[in-house]
Formats: sequence, structure tokens, C-alpha cells
Amino acid sequence: MVVVEVGINIGMKNLINIRYYSSSDRILNPNIRAKFLAGLKDYITDIFDDEINVISLQNFEIICHYKMVQIPSVPESKSRPLLSFAIIERNTNRQLVQNHLEKMITQFLKKYSLDDIFSKNPKYFKAFIPQIDENLGDLRLKIGDRIKSIFR
Repeated sequence: MVVVEVGINIGMKNLINIRYYSSSDRILNPNIRAKFLAGLKDYITDIFDDEINVISLQNFEIICHYKMVQIPSVPESKSRPLLSFAIIERNTNRQLVQNHLEKMITQFLKKYSLDDIFSKNPKYFKAFIPQIDENLGDLRLKIGDRIKSIFR
């Protein structure tokens, strides 16, 4: 039961990406993943009038939570999803991870203005990573790593 990777995207732009464990030998560019998730969210919303929550793969699942936001200084701007995601091992509690992702978006919106979220470079948001780590707690550690941390 572990979160392999977690991140926050605004539309098709990745703001934060944290890899706790490698899920494969291939490393996917976070911006490509952001485009995939934004496109999938739009597809599911437009075709099925539904929301994206879980994408199931053979060994992993991608859990998503998003809130639609828009640039406040440009009233006619199109709203975009502020999306938090986690790639988890299949036996991880989905609802628990979903709750953490929802909390993460709430905390992120309290810490950063929408103008900053839409305009700043991803490096600007690195200060939020410790808050994500704290929020996830032991969920970001494999069982062996949890045991090792007890005996240190």
C-alpha cells in the first residue's frame, strides 16, 4: 500500500511532481502526463458528463481530484482544472488517497493565489512539497521502508 507518485497540474501544465518510487524503467515527462490527464478529464466531462476519479491499470491506479478555477483578473477567461493526482499500487485504499488529494488542493489554494497558479513557473511551487509529504505521511512509504524508519 503505497503512493508511488503525486502531483498537481493546472490544465495541461504540471506545477508539482514528486516521485517516491519508480513505477517503471521509463520516466514520463510530467507535462505529458498533465496533458493526458487534462485531455482525459475533458473527454469524460464532454462525452459522459461525469468526473474523472480513478484510472485502473494492471499494477497501478491513478487517483484524481480537481477543482475548476479561472484567472480572477481576466473574467472572460476559460476555467481550467486544478488537478491533484496520485499514482498508487493497486492494493492502496483509494478513498484515503482521494481524501488526501482533496485536502492537498484546498491547502494549495490557500497558500497560492490563482494569479500565481496560472502565471508562475513550476519552481515557484517547490516550497509546497514538504506540506504534501506531511499530508501523505506513511502512505508514501512501502512497508519495508516503514519498518526501517521504526528501527532507526
